[in-house]
This record gives sequence, C-alpha cells and structure tokens, in this order.
Amino acid sequence: MSVTVDVFGARSDNFGYLVHDEASGRTAAIDAPEVAAIEAALQRRGWTLTDIFITHHHIDHVEAIPALKAKYNARVVGPRGEADKIADLDELVAGGNRVQLGETQFDVYDTPGHTLGHIVFHDATNKHLFTADALFSLGVGRMFEGTPGPMWDGIKFLRTLPDDTLVYCGHEYTESNARFALSIDPENAALQKRAAEVKALREQGKPTIPFNLGEDKKANPFLRADAPELAKFYGLEGAAPGDVFAAIRKGKDNF
Repeated sequence: MSVTVDVFGARSDNFGYLVHDEASGRTAAIDAPEVAAIEAALQRRGWTLTDIFITHHHIDHVEAIPALKAKYNARVVGPRGEADKIADLDELVAGGNRVQLGETQFDVYDTPGHTLGHIVFHDATNKHLFTADALFSLGVGRMFEGTPGPMWDGIKFLRTLPDDTLVYCGHEYTESNARFALSIDPENAALQKRAAEVKALREQGKPTIPFNLGEDKKANPFLRADAPELAKFYGLEGAAPGDVFAAIRKGKDNF
C-alpha cells in the first residue's frame, strides 16, 4: 500500500499534490487549483489522473475540476457539507467516512472553520495528512465561515494524530505564520528552532511543506490554545481553550 506524493506549486501561492498508489497505478489530485500545474506534474511523473479529492469550496481549490474531469473522466470526491457549492462531485464524504485510492485508504475528518464543510484526508498507513486550508505550518486558515469552538475542536483532533505524520497544506504561508507566532510565544524554543529552519528554506527558495506534525504541535500557537502561557498573553487565564483560540485567530487576522 505504498504511495508517492508529488508536491508542486500552483497559482500564486497554492500547493498542488498528486498521490500515486503504486499497486494500482491510480493517481489522485488533492484539490484542483490549476489545470496547467496539475497536468505538468502528471506529465513529469508519467501518471494518469483517476481521482480528485476536494477539501472545500473555495475557487483556488476547485477551479480545475470541470476541465480535469472532462479530460480524464476522473472520480471527484468532496465534502458533503458543501455539495451545493462545488460542481461535478461524484462522491460525497464527511468525517468518519473512508475513501479508497487503489489499495490506499484515506480517513476523512471534519475541520470546520475556514469553511463550514471543510474536510481533510488522512492516509494513516503511509502517514500523510492533507489539510488544505484547515491547518498550515505554524498556523491555521482564516475563519471565514465557522466559529472558534468547532474550529478549535477540529484542530485539537488533528493534534491527536501521530507525531511522525507529514502534513501537506494548501499554501506557502509558513514564514509569515512564524513571525506572528513569535510575537505571541517568543520564549518557545521549538518555535524559535522551526522559525530559523523556515527562514533558511525560504532564503534558498525551497518550500516549507510537507511539515512534521509532532514539531508543529510544539511550535504552532493554534495547536497550543490550551497552553497557559498563551492564555496569559491574551489576559485569558482560566478561560476555555476555544476562547484562547479565538483570541489567537483574531490576533493573526490583525497582525
């Protein structure tokens, strides 16, 4: 059940991903940001697109669905909660469901907040987590549709996954996320180390993705909304973690 993940840039700052199941030869695009970028990756690898897994309805994640489906007759799997916002879905899924790509199985988890129906795909066997705009390296997505409590619950659940999970998110936002994180959690040694690594990678023109979930648990303030030092920073000692999460999100919005 081994897979190969191809990572490539799309649009201005999106990441695109192809997941290739070695046994069956099936290949899935995780989201569909841009036709040209996806087709270039397919040609470079010599793969044929068979599936498209969609995380949420925003245009920079779905725009290429119609063209790719028409050309490759690909199966399109997407969030049941956003079926009315995404055209050409063949299979609707939500948290608790599983999706097969050949011999590879993906667990689907609900991560509302960035959008209400946002989902993520987790290949537990190969330790890959595709989070799109729910969880970023050192950050989370802007809360466009949801509310802090459910968004925190979704993020907190992702924190329970194994530390050696590799996370593939939707955008290259890590450097700006690091600057904000350091502004509210400056004494965090794990964050300082990660920020230095990120700076070096970006100076070399290299992506910061995928990232290690275990490292992010220690450094990402949004994954640490129940840490006393973050509650203290916002003057919320004793408050519910969801309230601290809300304060962190508002802080990032205004940073």
